[in-house]
Amino acid sequence: MHTFSVFLLLCVATALSVPTYPLFNQWSQWKVKYQKDYLSSEDELNKLLTWSKNLETVRKHNELYAQGKKSYTLAMNHMADLSSEEFKALYLVPKFDATKVPRKGKAAGEHRQIKNDPPSEIDWVRKGHVTAVKNQAQCGSCWAFSSTGSIEGAVKRATGKLISFSEQQLVDCSTAFGNHGCNGGIMDNSFNYLIHNKGLESEASYPYEAQKKECRYKKALSKGTISSFTDVSQFDEKDLKRAVGLVGPVSIAIDASQFSFHLYDSGVYDEEDCSQTMLNHGVLAVGYGTTPEGLDYWKVKNSWTNTWGMEGYILMSRNKDNQCGVATVASYPIV
Repeated sequence: MHTFSVFLLLCVATALSVPTYPLFNQWSQWKVKYQKDYLSSEDELNKLLTWSKNLETVRKHNELYAQGKKSYTLAMNHMADLSSEEFKALYLVPKFDATKVPRKGKAAGEHRQIKNDPPSEIDWVRKGHVTAVKNQAQCGSCWAFSSTGSIEGAVKRATGKLISFSEQQLVDCSTAFGNHGCNGGIMDNSFNYLIHNKGLESEASYPYEAQKKECRYKKALSKGTISSFTDVSQFDEKDLKRAVGLVGPVSIAIDASQFSFHLYDSGVYDEEDCSQTMLNHGVLAVGYGTTPEGLDYWKVKNSWTNTWGMEGYILMSRNKDNQCGVATVASYPIV
């Protein structure tokens, strides 16, 4: 580290009242682990300041967890050098009022026609209906990953084949149906596009590029499509349980704007400041259950690599008054 950077580190350590050497050691190890390289000393200072503040917040939160006052832990993941504002700008879509989103899915959904009760717990990852955790990178395309996730599960259920579908095709080609590339979108809009287009390429033939480009879909390379989709009853976690338990992975939107979500590590996420209606992140409900401590949860797949959370997943509170909006705009496709 250059002399100027050492001086900056001393300033940061003094301001935060922490020993310089351990802070320097942790910072250096974190940069190596996540392959961080900054453009200038000034840029590194700004990132170090943010990282140091986040480190202290994580420490205090995890102390509360150790005391039994929190049900989840935080960690210094690959986004730990981002402020809350930077995180939201880079990884989330603009907040939208989910109560104003048109609900055009079939009312007579498959999960409502099945007479059986849903199981007490289920994990579609273990059942082989979920592809590996992906990486949306710094593009607000979470909606595309949520969409392909439920499509992948539906195709697996219908054909027995687990295919990783193309998010990039949805980013490039579904604008006419109301989506906006890296600036946000809605999963139902993706489903409407596919019903009209009648084809979706695989990730292999139409790979992800983390930016919107011209539509390059080739019908000859299509690996699947859907015929319709169903909207889960709004705000109804019992209906969402039926859909996930009896049909498969379900696309959902949530409020992910809290700092605690940004640096989530493990445990059942319980955030009382979450909104039920003002949402900004598309994810995939892949299961549910109850911990040995009696905490009900939804198992949710994210698209921020497997270095975030529980190898790319989060356990979100279930039966807590639709916390974070998990059941506000949930839907799934039908092949």
